Amino acid sequence: MKPPRRLQSLIDEGLIDTVVRQLMSGKEATVYVVRCGDETRCAKIYKEATQRSFRQAVDYTENRKVKNTRQARAMAKGTKFGRQAQEAAWQSAEVDALYRLAAAGVRVPQPFNFHDGVLIMELVVDAQGDAAPRLNDLVFSSEQANAHHATLIAEVVRMLCAGLIHGDLSEFNILMAGDGPVIIDLPQAVDAAGNNHAQRMLLRDVANLRDFFGKFAPELLGTDFGPEIWSLYVTGVLSTELVLSGHFDRKAVAVDLGSVLREIDDARSEEAARRQRMLTVP
Repeated sequence: MKPPRRLQSLIDEGLIDTVVRQLMSGKEATVYVVRCGDETRCAKIYKEATQRSFRQAVDYTENRKVKNTRQARAMAKGTKFGRQAQEAAWQSAEVDALYRLAAAGVRVPQPFNFHDGVLIMELVVDAQGDAAPRLNDLVFSSEQANAHHATLIAEVVRMLCAGLIHGDLSEFNILMAGDGPVIIDLPQAVDAAGNNHAQRMLLRDVANLRDFFGKFAPELLGTDFGPEIWSLYVTGVLSTELVLSGHFDRKAVAVDLGSVLREIDDARSEEAARRQRMLTVP
């Protein structure tokens, strides 16, 4: 096929040899199957972020570092340069996350190169060597659902131990490779220690896995892996070696109502005394 303009420059520079076909197109990017020497890979061309809401961007990009203060100021002001810098940061976040997670042994596509808004990475294939399907296109037996759910919970833990949370994990961004599920689409990955929304995003990721696989294995609907994983993480004992129970005891903490009321009364008294002092000042 005729190479898209964004891929022609990569061909000219020898990063890819030929474009085989378009694999998929979504709101974030268009992905092509390409040949690089003797290997078949995929090229992800990022689109402009026209369909991401500002609120989503703020949640995901909170505390992300930028190259310099000029970029930070421009991004805060929403200038044209700032929007370009924000989009570049959004794209590079996926590249950084892929390299980081691949190094940690998480089942993600192996990244190879990132050039001019195009990410070259491993093409995930099924047992027949064809492009792997997404989970949402498949049906599983109860046994398969339990096995794949356990695999993905372990991957969520491995990601968290590497300091990252996917942030948008669901059946729509997990591929079923010939040797098991592979997690994709990571531009919204968040730093677990530096993002105030990290807990909520982890719980949502885990709940999405539970709800999807629970359609095939209803017993999974009663599990509570998310709070268990987060509790272990914040107490510093989470590891890939831990065996999770899938249950979490939400112990009710008794509230000392009398103490709370006394603190309110003390605050009121202090404020009244302050106001009285102001009235008596000559």
